[in-house]
Amino acid sequence: MDTVNQYRQLIQAILTEYASYRPHYGDIEMELITDTSRDHYQLLSVGWNNLERIHGTLIHIDIRDDKIWIQYDGTEEGIANRLVEQGVPKRDIVLAFHPPYKRPYTDFAVG
Repeated sequence: MDTVNQYRQLIQAILTEYASYRPHYGDIEMELITDTSRDHYQLLSVGWNNLERIHGTLIHIDIRDDKIWIQYDGTEEGIANRLVEQGVPKRDIVLAFHPPYKRPYTDFAVG
């Protein structure tokens, strides 16, 4: 199996695990959105907390040029850390939520 397909499966497995978590407040669902043909992956929280509408991205990941681009990471542990634990080399992970001028100072890919 090629690397991109492995990355797709790994990302979907990790996001599926997060999607199974339920917030301890309100009536909120986790929605997993995957577009494997364009390599976009998102996990959203959607619902209501009393009278407040909840709709936000918890995780947003893309695959571009054979690298995993973490566009947004709202987790405590860090999706990049989970990916590295699963064997993804840091050179294949871009922390896209950092501006390009800061990326060379991380242990991850610059783009």
